[in-house]
Amino acid sequence: MQPLVVCLWICAGTIVATWLLSVLTREYSWVDRVWSLSPIVYVWVFAAASGFENARLVLMAVLVTLWGARLTFNFARKGGYARGGEDYRWAALRARMPKPAFQAFNLLFIAGYQNALILGMTLSTFTVSQAMPTPLGVADVLVAALFLLLLIGETIADQQQWDFHQWKKSEIADGRAPSARFLQTGLFRYSRHPNFFFEQAQWWALYLFAVVATGSVLHWTILGPLLLTALFIGSTIFTESLSKARHPEYADYQATTSAIVPWFPRRRTTEAAEAPAS
Repeated sequence: MQPLVVCLWICAGTIVATWLLSVLTREYSWVDRVWSLSPIVYVWVFAAASGFENARLVLMAVLVTLWGARLTFNFARKGGYARGGEDYRWAALRARMPKPAFQAFNLLFIAGYQNALILGMTLSTFTVSQAMPTPLGVADVLVAALFLLLLIGETIADQQQWDFHQWKKSEIADGRAPSARFLQTGLFRYSRHPNFFFEQAQWWALYLFAVVATGSVLHWTILGPLLLTALFIGSTIFTESLSKARHPEYADYQATTSAIVPWFPRRRTTEAAEAPAS
């Protein structure tokens, strides 16, 4: 069976499973729970279909596995796999929508579209699998190095966020009001969502393997990273609306700091309070 067909069947089964689980448990983060796992399965399906003889596909699978392992660890330590570990944004959205509308949204977007997008993110492997296999070259090494640098960047951003929230919990537990209610230091001084930036950029880097394999820039599988970027734009707008509602001072942070792409702060009307180093 063709690897794309296998992946389509896996995707269809995942859509049904995550939708059913969401209905049965009334938790809507089941797609979040497979977000870092399904791509690993898809890329190794393509690598295995080549008999593990296409070195470029194997390299892509190894890189995606590293990405997935790191993201799974970060998601798990935040309680994402625990019972009741639903993303707070789904609860907020659920409160804003009529129940029938949210259930339709759950089926079509949360379970349906997002699982299809997860598969789409990995389909640069399909383009590579259709190209004439060639030995790995300097361009492959450079793309792999770029991917790893972006992976390191996301690791640092997530660790800084983790450390901040652990410090914030400690302050509250000790009866003190945290001097900063949201993270504004480290990489978050240069981007309000550096982890979002690095996450998207890794999938654009993976697409570069398709460019290297074919010598052509445009393939239909570019839709994967394009649609991922569109999803993150929408997610960022919604997330920030919630942040601003909870923290009015977030508006000043928005005025001074790049939304996604790290860049130098424009100006500061208030000094960002720094959490003590852990």
